[in-house]
Amino acid sequence: MKILVAIKPVPNPDERVKIRKDGSGVVLENIKMVINPFCEIAVEEALRIREKRGGEVVILTIGPKESEQQVRTALAMGADRAILVETTKELDSLGVAKLMAKAVEQEKPDFVIMGKQAVDDDNNQVGQILAAILSQPQATFGSKIEFSEDGKKANVTREVDGGLETIGVTLPAVITTDLRLNEPRYASLPGIMKAKKKEMKVIPADSLGVDTSPKVRVLFLAPPKERAGGRKVADVAELVDKLKNEAKVL
Repeated sequence: MKILVAIKPVPNPDERVKIRKDGSGVVLENIKMVINPFCEIAVEEALRIREKRGGEVVILTIGPKESEQQVRTALAMGADRAILVETTKELDSLGVAKLMAKAVEQEKPDFVIMGKQAVDDDNNQVGQILAAILSQPQATFGSKIEFSEDGKKANVTREVDGGLETIGVTLPAVITTDLRLNEPRYASLPGIMKAKKKEMKVIPADSLGVDTSPKVRVLFLAPPKERAGGRKVADVAELVDKLKNEAKVL
């Protein structure tokens, strides 16, 4: 079974992110980039499936040359090889999905798996758009994935507002992962050493003949307002008074 795992490098969620003074974007200088946590879950799930059913795990990412570092991390976790579609352009979700579709058409995997969203822009769009471009079934927010014996169908349990929902899809398909699907493994030292020798194919995005001109533009970014400090009250009566007359919540 060939599994294509799409990953996205994002700023380390544990670091404080700053907005540029002109509001045009996020300051990325001196910020460590990591694999998007949801994408890391997708890598782990692909590795577990390969361990059970055999096959190949191929990593795909789209971005600048510096993205190689996060790709190597995925290879160190145990993936077999990788593809970097290299571009320095600002892409919207549609542009990313179009480039991914070209890679999928070339690789012809049994299915594509990726994080349901990236923690930097929180769009939750690429998986759905990719499935539409490929005219393939999609199963989003997967918290459990099971395959038929012949490997031609999958049942994906997904988390919805009312609880859990299980849907069946025929492969090839696009699956996106939720947090509770698994706990990603750490890259071992031998894995890190092996990753240096694994194949990483670099494809210039411009060579794919895809129109990636953005249909969506981010006009302005601004940090959230600073929260005011809390206040102490002497007793319950004062608390109720302030909730009623100042906060207007009672």
